Amino acid sequence: MSVRVIVRTFSELCITFGALIVLFVTYVLFWTGIKADAAMDSQIDQLQDRWANGAMTGAELEAAGGMDDGEGVDDSPPPPEAYEDGKPFAVMYIPRLGSTWNKPVLENTKTGTLKKGLGHYTSTAQLGQKGNFAVAGHRRTYGDPFKDFPKLRKGDAVVLTDGSTWFTYRIDTKKPYKTLPSDVNVIDPVPRKSGFDGAGRYLTLTTCEPEWGHSHRLIVWAHLDSTQPVDAGKPEALRR
Repeated sequence: MSVRVIVRTFSELCITFGALIVLFVTYVLFWTGIKADAAMDSQIDQLQDRWANGAMTGAELEAAGGMDDGEGVDDSPPPPEAYEDGKPFAVMYIPRLGSTWNKPVLENTKTGTLKKGLGHYTSTAQLGQKGNFAVAGHRRTYGDPFKDFPKLRKGDAVVLTDGSTWFTYRIDTKKPYKTLPSDVNVIDPVPRKSGFDGAGRYLTLTTCEPEWGHSHRLIVWAHLDSTQPVDAGKPEALRR
């Protein structure tokens, strides 16, 4: 085989390999995002349909003695029903990440679940209940839900709704805390590094670090600041 044939064959292989890399990057950067956005929209649509067809309203909850009248945190809100594995149960809004940023929260943090939205750590508290309500999300790929996670700062609002109640949490972390994936204590009922000094109603958000890797995790902690019925209108954090 002549040197010219070898060089030509090698060049063709390089071109083919390069094309495959471009296709793979296109898939990772764009196609997974398009699919994830469609999946997340579908999850939110499912939730809204479910809430419209039988969810108890905030007024009904209040009449049943299960909520505060207006903003404030009820000391004994009724626990929600067990979340259905892999299914959406709430929508999260973080104004710091954009006025149109909203993502569904599903039960469990399995790979397939995180392709459709944010995932609730099944071992942690339910939304608004005593303990630590912990949620994970992709930093990049599958819609990049937590792409701008490093922008989160102390005092930022994280608002969630389960269709009947608005829950407004306020971040207590000055900036995201960096740790290793093995540091599972970050989702404890009272996380050691959170600064919380006793039992409460807390929220933990986790994502990968660096932006395109997963060697570390970024964490923010928040406390439940207020609740209000959905039919009382949007909470202040979403009216700005």
